Amino acid sequence: MFTMIRAIKGIKDILPDQLPRWNVVEGAAHRLARCYGFREIRIPIFEITELYIRSIGGTTDIVEKEMYTFNDRDGTSLTLRPEGTAGVVRAIIEHGLANNPATRKLYYIGPMFRHERPQAGRFRQFNQFGVEFIGSTSPKADVEVISLLWRFFSTLALPSITLEINSLGQPPERQRYKAVLLTYLQGKIDRLCGNCQRRMEFNPLRVLDCKVMECRAVTESAPSLIDYLSTSAQHFKDVRAGLEDLGIPYSLNSRLVRGLDYYSMTTFEVTSSSLGAQNTIGAGGRYDGLFEVLGGKSTPAIGFAVGLERVISILPESAMPLPNPLVFIAGFGNRGLPASFRLLEALRSKGVTAETDHYGSSLKNLLRLADRLGASFTIILGDEECMQGQVLLRNMYTKEQETIPLNSAPDVLANRLKTPNSP
Repeated sequence: MFTMIRAIKGIKDILPDQLPRWNVVEGAAHRLARCYGFREIRIPIFEITELYIRSIGGTTDIVEKEMYTFNDRDGTSLTLRPEGTAGVVRAIIEHGLANNPATRKLYYIGPMFRHERPQAGRFRQFNQFGVEFIGSTSPKADVEVISLLWRFFSTLALPSITLEINSLGQPPERQRYKAVLLTYLQGKIDRLCGNCQRRMEFNPLRVLDCKVMECRAVTESAPSLIDYLSTSAQHFKDVRAGLEDLGIPYSLNSRLVRGLDYYSMTTFEVTSSSLGAQNTIGAGGRYDGLFEVLGGKSTPAIGFAVGLERVISILPESAMPLPNPLVFIAGFGNRGLPASFRLLEALRSKGVTAETDHYGSSLKNLLRLADRLGASFTIILGDEECMQGQVLLRNMYTKEQETIPLNSAPDVLANRLKTPNSP
């Protein structure tokens, strides 16, 4: 006997009962992105590994530990995409999209892959909604992108959300700060975890983002990068003023350095206290140097990515629309069964959500099934009803019944269900 095959650990099926929540969240993403002038792009599930090594950084945890990488038949190293920005930038460079004003604001929705230890809020296959705004150095572009992110969460009425922002400065500013930070950390190296001691060699800024409590205690009094900004200080000041002008609440977080090498200047993150340790639901920032790293011309850009699984896990019921009313047809008998099937198609042609049972069960069983399916109305159609040219329409909430003509039943139901019925 064959053993049952189960899904891979850390990869989840999205079941029919769960999909309405996904539809609400993805629908809001499409609607708001388009409202802000972003156009959808669909990038490949896997790319040449070099794309992610160059963009994300060869010493990051993602590249070193988390990517799903394999060799193609010709020996080319390929990787399932761990994030979306690198693929979008590659597509922009390859197809010259930056030359067209209509394709400088792009968004995507789809699965990403990272070989992480599965835990609450973290999966090996997960879905992201992200946007990329290229071509503008204006702080207004930063504000617009952050505004879209905040509006997305606000529209969904997500609970207990907080926006934090920081500036990583320009590369020369960051280099000066790194030297100061490194001097500070070297005096406390024995109190840092092994990962942070290694990070000090390649990118000491990542020590600030460590979640180990002892490391966080060490960096509590670390110098702040904001204090070392010079040329980019005004840009960050204008971003903050823009958010305040739009009434978007935020707080400064000097630890917010993000985990990818391509970020510079403005960086931001939205968290929800309704989640556990994995409480980030959306994050992003400016990445003005990424295009050159991937072989393109110097191009300013800013974007964000949202983890849809985490958003869906805290989506309140108030954000869910009323379901479309269901009409169940209880057909039986030599005449009733074929007539009920014709009526089923007529209702669906009117846009009415309709269902039946093709097993010719008893009326009692049919009504029981209609109730289990959550039908708003049941049409009872047997041989006697066919002979009279009528159907019985049963309200499944009130249990009241009425008789209506068979030939006008589709129009009657279509008009009645324009407004969803509720118990």
